[in-house]
Amino acid sequence: MTTIGVVSDTHFPRFGRALPRALERGLRRARVERILHLGDMTDLLAVPLFEAIAPFDAVAGNNDGEAIRERFGRRKIVRVEDVRIGMVHGDGKRGTTKSRALAAFADGEVDVVLFGHSHRPVVGREHGILIANPGSPTDKRLNPLYSYAVLTVDGAHARVQLKFYASRAV
Repeated sequence: MTTIGVVSDTHFPRFGRALPRALERGLRRARVERILHLGDMTDLLAVPLFEAIAPFDAVAGNNDGEAIRERFGRRKIVRVEDVRIGMVHGDGKRGTTKSRALAAFADGEVDVVLFGHSHRPVVGREHGILIANPGSPTDKRLNPLYSYAVLTVDGAHARVQLKFYASRAV
């Protein structure tokens, strides 16, 4: 079994230069073995903050500059055990964030689609694909709480649990 922390839309340094205490503690308590960031970190300072917890990978979002786009790309597929995970930010002009995220991957290409952009946490299924947006651990916008997700992969099975907290204090 593999446990993965899933985050998006940290917007550093606008919303701080350190991880919120609740996020860091939550990722450590979950004993995540990897962290996936779904874009809009906005500064590479986010990378060592997450790497201090677990190996880190990401995709770039619409607010990420050239250095982040070049290092991580805008779309990728990672394999964890027997599960193919599609990562994309989900920004664009047509449709909804969720529909754009799903459209970024061909039928049968992935088992899970992880996306960000809207800052709205959601977990569901579409056409047999597990989909999840972890929301934002630093910019809750109109949501009542800050959020991130924990993805658990066991062989060919995956599940996502959203995690919420009230304060982004460090």
